[in-house]
Amino acid sequence: MRFRLVCLIAIVVSGVAGAADERHAMTGVVLSIDRPARSMVVSTDAVPGFMAAMAMAVDVRDLAALDALQPGNRIAFVYVGDGKAWHAENVRVRGFEPLDRKQLELQRLKVLSGIANPAAAGQAVAIGQRVPDFTLTDQVGQRVMLSGLSGKVVALTFGYVRCPNPAYCFRLASNLGQLQKQLKDRVGRDVVLLTIVLDPEHDQRQALLDYARVWTTEPQAWHFLTGPAPEVKRVAGYFGVESWKDEGGIVHSLNTAVIDRQGRLAANLEGSVFTADQLKDLVQTVLKRP
Repeated sequence: MRFRLVCLIAIVVSGVAGAADERHAMTGVVLSIDRPARSMVVSTDAVPGFMAAMAMAVDVRDLAALDALQPGNRIAFVYVGDGKAWHAENVRVRGFEPLDRKQLELQRLKVLSGIANPAAAGQAVAIGQRVPDFTLTDQVGQRVMLSGLSGKVVALTFGYVRCPNPAYCFRLASNLGQLQKQLKDRVGRDVVLLTIVLDPEHDQRQALLDYARVWTTEPQAWHFLTGPAPEVKRVAGYFGVESWKDEGGIVHSLNTAVIDRQGRLAANLEGSVFTADQLKDLVQTVLKRP
């Protein structure tokens, strides 16, 4: 009888312990990493029935997992806790998620180009490195130098006026448009937005001005930049962006970069599956740096 009672207690305790830990699959964008504290700050996607999308600090017990991360990474992880203490397990960077066949082809070409011409592949700026200076011309004919924006945080993306796919240029521009609204007291003062057009042959003068007016009434806060094709290509290469002409349009990499007040690359978001709120969280994180 006593043996049966001990076994029953053991089974009950085991069942309670097993039920105590919650596990939730989560995704988000890394905002910052604190290796000494074994933690990261993530702008998470919503998890139905568990939590809304938010920027939150997450403990990570595996230091090797933190070493593999950098700001701007889209990640997936399992959030484990007992209601009191929580931590992330199985943290992994999510690879690029092509939206269609042409984007998949572009990614393959980028890999082959890197193998065939490693010097060109090495042109891309790494996180934490200073972005080389460049000068391009905006929608009102003003010459804009990156070094002239020192002291401000820069959010930068790419596109072209005639882009037919709303998941490409429109989505990236829309993210900056929402950032302009969400940080309206800071955009133009502490934050500057840049869109570099990848079709300088067509995106000039009135066409560029008309396109810019769709998105902003403040050309000093959001510059739509163009220039000679070789210079545009060189600048795009700093952010790992490649493009080619295809069936009358342009197929190009989808990248959104954030540059800190000292002109260093703080993050480089690849693709367009992140949200405008996650971009805002990332920009605000960079704004808070000393």
